[in-house]
Amino acid sequence: MPHLSTLVASAVGQKAAAAILDVLDIAPPLAAETDGPVSRAVFAMALNAVLFHDIMGRVPLGAAYVSERRAAGRKVLFDHGALRTIDFGEGPTGALPAGCLAFARILEPLGYAVADLYPLDRLKMTGRAYAHLDHPEAIPQFFVSELHVERFSPAFQVIAHAVFDSTADVLGVEAQRALAAFATEGSCDLDAARAALPQLVAAFARTHGALRLEHYRALLAESAEAAWIATEGQAFNHATDRVPDVEAVADAQKALGRPVKDAVEVSASGRVRQTAFKAQPVERTFIVDTADGAGEVTLTVPGSFHEFISRDHYADEAGVQRLDLRFDSANAQGIFKMTRTG
Repeated sequence: MPHLSTLVASAVGQKAAAAILDVLDIAPPLAAETDGPVSRAVFAMALNAVLFHDIMGRVPLGAAYVSERRAAGRKVLFDHGALRTIDFGEGPTGALPAGCLAFARILEPLGYAVADLYPLDRLKMTGRAYAHLDHPEAIPQFFVSELHVERFSPAFQVIAHAVFDSTADVLGVEAQRALAAFATEGSCDLDAARAALPQLVAAFARTHGALRLEHYRALLAESAEAAWIATEGQAFNHATDRVPDVEAVADAQKALGRPVKDAVEVSASGRVRQTAFKAQPVERTFIVDTADGAGEVTLTVPGSFHEFISRDHYADEAGVQRLDLRFDSANAQGIFKMTRTG
C-alpha cells in the first residue's frame, strides 16, 4: 500500500481515508511512494489530508460541496489551510512557543519554509505563508497568522493571559522523534511516522482550558479574531479549494442558496481571487457565575469555513511561467471577516 494511504488510514480509518484521497487531487509522486522510509513530502501531504478530513467534519457546507465534487467524478485541489495563533510579544503562549513558532517547529522539519510575510494591521495580526520546498504547487500551503496581544488595551492583555496561559503542548516523544528525523534525514521510518501523525494532528486544535463567558465577551469587544481563537484554538480556520474560475464557483454556490461572501476578494496584482462560504455556526460551552457557584451556558458562535481561490500564472525574471502562490494582505483581512459575529 502507498505510504500516503497507510498514514491517512492509520489516522482516520480505511473508509474515510479512501474517500478523502479519492476526492483530493494528489500529485502522482506523492501517491506512488511505497518503498523505504516516508519522505517529508508524503508525510506533509498525509497531515494535510487528515486536517482536511477534520475540517470537513466541522463544516457541513464544505463537506456538501466536496461530496458533490466526488459524486461528479471531479477533484478538489487543496490549496492551503489557515490557522490562527496568539503572540504575547514576550515569552511563550502557555506551554507553546509564541505565535507562529508553535507551528514553525512542525512545518519546517516537514519541508516547509516561509514564502512571504503579510501584515494584517487592521486586525493587529501578521500572517505567514508556509510553502513546501519540494512540491510548492502540489502540497497545500499553510497560512499561519498570529494575533499581537501587546497591540491591544491593558485590560485585553490581562484577559488574554487568563485565557491562553493554560495552552498545552500536545507533542509527545513520538512526534518529536519523527520531526527530528525529517529535519536531519528528510524522511522517517513508516512505523515512527504513523505513531507521530496523531500527535501532530492534535496540535491543530484547541489546547487551552475552559473559557469563561466574561472573558470571551471581553476579547470579542476588541477582537473578533481573538474571540475565535478562544473558542476554536489552533484548528483550521478554513481549508481552500483551488479552482479555475472562482467567480463562476461563487455564482453556482449562490444559485444553490448557500451563504457565500458577497464579493470576491481580488489581490493587488489581479492574479489571486478568493471567496468563501460564511462561517459554520457552532455551539460552545462557557463558564458563568451563578448564585450556586460556577455554572455553564451554551452559546452559538462562528466556527470554521470553506474557501475558494483562483490563481493565475505570471512570468518570472527568467520569463518562465509560474503559478502565483502568493497571498494578499487586503484579501486575507477580507476573508477573515467570515468568522465575525453578527
